[in-house]
Amino acid sequence: MAGERAAIRYAKAVLSLATDQNTADVVNNDMQLINNTVAQSKDLKDMLYSPVIGSSVKKSALLEIFKGINPVTVNLIDTLVANKRTDLLPQVASKFITLLEAQKGNQIATVTTAVPLTDALETKVLAKVKELTGKEAAIKNIVDESILGGFILRVGDTQYNASIANQLSKLKREFTVN
Repeated sequence: MAGERAAIRYAKAVLSLATDQNTADVVNNDMQLINNTVAQSKDLKDMLYSPVIGSSVKKSALLEIFKGINPVTVNLIDTLVANKRTDLLPQVASKFITLLEAQKGNQIATVTTAVPLTDALETKVLAKVKELTGKEAAIKNIVDESILGGFILRVGDTQYNASIANQLSKLKREFTVN
């Protein structure tokens, strides 16, 4: 949890700097690139989290992998390396994207399901989000087989948990109490 708070702080600082320099959209593209690349590469993720790999190696690898990124993003990487927080890079990128969308008045609805969403289900989820919040939203689907079935919908600070794992957990608590 402390890592998430730190990631939000870094993301807010980067967003503020990027907004001041009118480069928020360019930095957003960098953050999406970082987010997608780290998500698709186990080796990159392992390198970021490794306590054995030195900071200078991590920095040079990141700058080589993400050539041509905006100086604001390079500054973020430098800061994370200097503070030995490179493991936060994917979280910072994700939080930056969310904060920028919120600043633009858009919202992202995160839907965690056991299987990928179909187009029909995505349409239903979008309608439900609009009904609940009164705003349009973009959908980010996370597949997590551990929820067994159903879904977990998170919009901003509000979470609706309709997963089977959650329902089984509630049943278990009811049986152990009585």
